[in-house]
Amino acid sequence: MDIIGKGQHQYKANLHSHTTISDGNLTPEAMAQAYRERGYSILAITDHEAPMAHPELNREDFLMITGYEAYIRPDPECRYDPLHPEIHINLLAKRPDCETYVGYDPKFCKYLPHEIAEKLPKCGPEGPRLYTLEYIQNFIDCARAAGYLVAMNHPVWSMESEDTLLRLNGLYSLEIYNTGSYTINGSECNNGLYDAFLMNGKMLYCHGADDNHNKKPFDDLLSDSFGSWTMVMAEELTYPAVMEALKKGNFYASTGPEIRCLTAEHGHVHVEMSGVQRAILVRSMKLCQNVYRPDGGEITGADFDLPEDTEYAYLILRDRYGKEAHTRAFTRKELGLE
Repeated sequence: MDIIGKGQHQYKANLHSHTTISDGNLTPEAMAQAYRERGYSILAITDHEAPMAHPELNREDFLMITGYEAYIRPDPECRYDPLHPEIHINLLAKRPDCETYVGYDPKFCKYLPHEIAEKLPKCGPEGPRLYTLEYIQNFIDCARAAGYLVAMNHPVWSMESEDTLLRLNGLYSLEIYNTGSYTINGSECNNGLYDAFLMNGKMLYCHGADDNHNKKPFDDLLSDSFGSWTMVMAEELTYPAVMEALKKGNFYASTGPEIRCLTAEHGHVHVEMSGVQRAILVRSMKLCQNVYRPDGGEITGADFDLPEDTEYAYLILRDRYGKEAHTRAFTRKELGLE
């Protein structure tokens, strides 16, 4: 089957960003312009605790996704603590006009004026947020019921334990790359955690995003823009088509390489891509097949054969600069093994 067909539409997306509505330095208008000028087709402005649509920024070749970032912290006053964990999740609305506030707690609503927040539709538990597994799971369930896709943001930066994360249900995707966190800690590449989810039966997707706040200029070494993105294989650049692609996992994450074709039939996987040094097909952290040139030269295609007992597999493509593309895990059926 064609997982990514030759010539299929691929729309470049940043699914996590912050503007002057919360703690970012760019206005929504300036951010949309900057990303559109650099070849992006999709932008989700996900300001902290600020569910807000931006239809005025839509263009024929540029689509805004409605959403926001929610956080749950141990401190009931929502004070930031750099030495203890917290949970940050992205809520992407399935409908462009969805501005439902999940789990409204005025102490966590630090940026959106309360007179605006009070008028928004709400769902889930209102009042003090609780940093407990039960509360977090209820928050996720309520967000999904309200019409959001729920993603886990920057788990390394959040310092949350793997045990807690693996006990959560209902996440549609994990940030495998996060530019903003990577510029801070140099570690926000979550291959190991993604594999742990899969090994524990959680077949969620993975995506890349900037999480940009733009405290530094675009040309600064530690700029948090244009470093991680998601390539979305939607039928067309419309809100329903893009959300359908996200729901189905028709996308891959990248910090550089481009996947041009990906097929799977009877356990045989074929991929064509921009020039990379290594193509890695992963069945687990211990079961990886590598295609590469011993001299380190570039390859633009790779073939793999999977054994019959394969439960899932995903691809990592790495170029000579260490930039990667990362697919989601594909099921036995998608790999042509049943």
